[in-house]
Amino acid sequence: MSALGFLLRSAWRRVALAVAAGVISGLAGAGLISLVQQALAAEGRPDARILWAFVGLGAVSVLSKSASQVLLTRLGQSMIASLRMQLSQRILEAPLRQIEALGAHRLLAALNDDPAVITQAYVFLPLVCVNVATVLGCLAYIGRISWSALAVVLGAMAVGAALFRAHEGRAIRSFKRARETSDALFQHFRGLTGGIKELKMHGGRGRAFLSDVLGRSVAAYERDFVAGTTEYAVAMGWGALLFHAVLGLALFALPVWAGLKAPDVAGVVLALLYLMTPFAQVIEFLPAVGRAGVALAKVRDLGLALTPEVADAAPAAAPHDPSTSARAGLARNVRDVRNVENREIPRAWSRIELVGVTHRYHREREEGSFRLGPIHMAFKPGEIVYLVGGNGSGKTTLALLLLGLYAPESGEIRVDGVPVDDANRDQYRQLFSVIFADYHLFDHLLGLSGPDVDERARRYLERLQLDHRVGVEAGALRVSGLSQGQRKRLALLTASLEDRPFYVFDEWASDQDPQFRRVFYTELLPELRAQGKTAFVITHDDQYFALADRCLRLDFGQLTQPAGGAAEPRSAPEAHPRGREAAMTVEQEA
Repeated sequence: MSALGFLLRSAWRRVALAVAAGVISGLAGAGLISLVQQALAAEGRPDARILWAFVGLGAVSVLSKSASQVLLTRLGQSMIASLRMQLSQRILEAPLRQIEALGAHRLLAALNDDPAVITQAYVFLPLVCVNVATVLGCLAYIGRISWSALAVVLGAMAVGAALFRAHEGRAIRSFKRARETSDALFQHFRGLTGGIKELKMHGGRGRAFLSDVLGRSVAAYERDFVAGTTEYAVAMGWGALLFHAVLGLALFALPVWAGLKAPDVAGVVLALLYLMTPFAQVIEFLPAVGRAGVALAKVRDLGLALTPEVADAAPAAAPHDPSTSARAGLARNVRDVRNVENREIPRAWSRIELVGVTHRYHREREEGSFRLGPIHMAFKPGEIVYLVGGNGSGKTTLALLLLGLYAPESGEIRVDGVPVDDANRDQYRQLFSVIFADYHLFDHLLGLSGPDVDERARRYLERLQLDHRVGVEAGALRVSGLSQGQRKRLALLTASLEDRPFYVFDEWASDQDPQFRRVFYTELLPELRAQGKTAFVITHDDQYFALADRCLRLDFGQLTQPAGGAAEPRSAPEAHPRGREAAMTVEQEA
């Protein structure tokens, strides 16, 4: 889809109005040439009608051009906002696995660079409309004076167009390479900010990063971008050369070849001089159109379709290429689910089951793939389940499957017998509050409302021993100097305020000091159980294993039970007293 085609499909009414204003301005400007030529050819003082016509056309040209520019500038900014919101919505709707495969750096480039590049092409559109109309008007005026002169001008324009197309192809290829390098640049910038401490601690590493990693990408982007703009500059140079050749022919050859008289030659030369600037501006606009086309193609290739039609047209990916599969999968999965039976997920659930769930994915620098499952497990309200296992055993992947962030490749998840599928997976996710190992802290209590939300937050902050470091005002968090463990406690604040029936903690206690780690296992988790909530805790703290109602182990993708463990939930009378007795034992030891 071309940049201009996308614009017309997005807001064709406003575009048509702006184009019409630009055309009026251009035609009025071309009409001024005729009036100037008449005034110069008149003997003595020009007629008053020419004066008033000149004033009227000048006013129309200026006002219509200004109106066109204002309309398209507003449209351009509106499109930047709209494109970014569309892309953000597509990302939010897409499966997590596809987002991870694409990489954050590609998504950031698509969100930050591409909308601005696409819209930049449209900001110049009113000027193009004015200039094209002016050029057409000048050509019509030249044709009225001499068909021979018009033929020479059109022939030169045809030669210039052919030369321009040849250079444009090379320019577009250079812009495509620069756009690919832009993804790598975003990745390196993330490495610069995320690894700043490591780079500072090792001078050689910092210098190598700047020269060998970031420097190469910066140089490659500069090289390709300059190559693209150079091709356009050469093409415009050919155009300028042809223009001067035509101007020379009009001055020195046409009077002999076509028998033009001096007033006619003056009219042709005047029209050519008036035509030169708008024609050059149209040519200068074309690189922006080329870059906008590259940006649109990049967005489409990523699968972040800007319209449903584009998403439906996304090509299927080869199964052996994970990154290509991710792009195609993202395009497929962001569509609205249609014609699927509505299956309501009960919020007051009594049993969540994973039945034969499997998931397979590629590991970096390993041939083949890692397979998790088949997993058979179940949860009920009011129990605490621990999951233990070595690094790389699939614990976090299992949690993501349980949360509905990954869709099982086989098997299914059921809530009170209702299968979780594409139609109700988002509704299913609303049962959970979760703190990921790579959690993100927002500076607002987003999605939480109510007249007492600030007061409830303050009570939790006091309980979490954060009230002296964190303030809450109208849902906004004022944070100052928190350690990693304190930041994780702050993440626990949001999860607690959500007040959902199922909590998932991925290595939450790993950054806590011994005192608050004990509070988490012996106070906070038992409180959740007493409230009838379920907690699924990924942990390595073996000294607290006795507090769980069940302790499961995951080894190389297979679920097992340690000695004394159980895969199925115990009954409430059997589970809860055991947890309380173990908690008392741990407190006495502490």
